Amino acid sequence: MTSRRKVIQTLGVASAAAILPIQTIASVMPAQKMIHQVYFWLHKDSDLKEFTTDAAPMLGRCKDVAKFIMGTPAPTEKRDVVDHSFHVACTLFFDSLEDQAAYQVDPLHLEFIKKYSHMWKTVKVYDIAI
Repeated sequence: MTSRRKVIQTLGVASAAAILPIQTIASVMPAQKMIHQVYFWLHKDSDLKEFTTDAAPMLGRCKDVAKFIMGTPAPTEKRDVVDHSFHVACTLFFDSLEDQAAYQVDPLHLEFIKKYSHMWKTVKVYDIAI
């Protein structure tokens, strides 16, 4: 009888231990900070001023964005590993994965896409957990 109780007790502890990491990960995920980097290649160089003055700053005004940085390729030396081909890069910081998900459906973000997507020929996104 004692050995059966020990087996059941051991199985119970092992089951709890197996579930605990999943629960811990699930509770930490919403608090996971992240960086959302967006690179734009425009159809026309002549759109660069409007895109950097009017369009891209809209992204930084979305309510769930903790920090926003926008820039253009730096005039660094040409090397095989450096990509200077994009026109505009936007880096957005989020305090959680939930904030980033809310940003995706933020009316200002959706307005930006609707109003300015005709300007870019390619857009690449890199999401980084921090």
